[in-house]
Amino acid sequence: MDGTDDDGLDGVARAYVRLGLRLGRVVPGLVDAHLGDAAEAERAEAGPPPDPVALGREAVALRHRLAGRSGRRVEYLDAQLAACEVVAQRAAGGEAEFSAEVRGCLGVTIAPGDQDHYRAAHDDLAALLGVPLRRLPAAMAAFRDADRVPAAVLREATAAVLAGLREATADAVGLPAGERVDLEVVAGAPWAGFTRRTGPRRSVMQVAVDAGHRWSHLALLAAHEAYPGHHTEAARTEGTRLPERTLLLARTPQSLVAEGAAELGLEAVVGPDWGRWSAERLAHVAGAPGPDRAALGQALETASEPLASVRQDAALLLHGSSAPDREHRARAHLRRWLLVDDDRAGRMLGFLLHPRWRVHTTTYVEGARLVRPWLAARPPGTSAGTRFARLLDESWTPAMLRREIEVAARGERYPRHVDDTPMSPSV
Repeated sequence: MDGTDDDGLDGVARAYVRLGLRLGRVVPGLVDAHLGDAAEAERAEAGPPPDPVALGREAVALRHRLAGRSGRRVEYLDAQLAACEVVAQRAAGGEAEFSAEVRGCLGVTIAPGDQDHYRAAHDDLAALLGVPLRRLPAAMAAFRDADRVPAAVLREATAAVLAGLREATADAVGLPAGERVDLEVVAGAPWAGFTRRTGPRRSVMQVAVDAGHRWSHLALLAAHEAYPGHHTEAARTEGTRLPERTLLLARTPQSLVAEGAAELGLEAVVGPDWGRWSAERLAHVAGAPGPDRAALGQALETASEPLASVRQDAALLLHGSSAPDREHRARAHLRRWLLVDDDRAGRMLGFLLHPRWRVHTTTYVEGARLVRPWLAARPPGTSAGTRFARLLDESWTPAMLRREIEVAARGERYPRHVDDTPMSPSV
């Protein structure tokens, strides 16, 4: 049986949480959030640092305890524990080929992107900007410069978009009572935005002032980090009856699905015309673009979607090769296909080279690649918000998403399971 009254399965789930918390002590940044009993986290923090070799053996033993069982919970736990095993091996000094590490941690197989697709995207971008292809790099640079959010209004602009997204998320997906996001503007971070849980249904969204934020990207960032992205997922998950859902771990299949959902949350709660929606929310902020320019910004973002794999290509060049010029080649690849200057390419390289984010770029790229067709395959009569809520409220692996996409492509309806019910009855 695959129900929550199965003490044996719940016991494995609780052991997985304890393992993940202790693994987080030796791998900084692994634990994105712990939504369970604070005393449990305190016990995991007590004593000397754990031995990653022993933690890896513990992950293997817990997977053995799942043998003979079936169901979504079992599949989810097995995938998470498999990732913990790989993370522990790396923490113990074990070497892993980059693609194999990604496959072991995230449950996806990666390969370099198709440059013909990149060329087609460049053609689309040039057509939108009304320039010949040879002038596209300069035209994109000019648009980005004009689209830059001045540092003086970054907080005001982000707060305005957050407020609009909070309202849209409450309407489309649902928000629990008492949730809240605080906003901080920081400097010197390797990322553009980051959300950290600060208490029950409370988060702080940090925005890097030196990241070169653009008006046309601000709503995408706020949706990813807060509404209906990471903050919303954590807030809705609090109170879950499933122990394994109380732990959000980076570098695992769960994080890949979460990042994919966050990447696509804006359209799920606002709709396909989110550029003009964003312009309306920002109309009172000095220097914000009007509806037509905002619509162009959205069109450029959409046309650039095939270029998302370029960042993963760069990760493969950096970590999948021992060539002395690999950083130079990765930088040149980013500049050519993402049409960015050397400073922006260098910032991207810094993120890709950071030990904490070594695998993380794949969660954005492959997560969105899986979540997009899954959202599009929603049953007739199901709203985009209701469909999106399933991503937030249920346990997922990439393999589960792939199976549901394949079933929908055959025109069949995927069966629901006893543990598919929403995790947050208070919503």
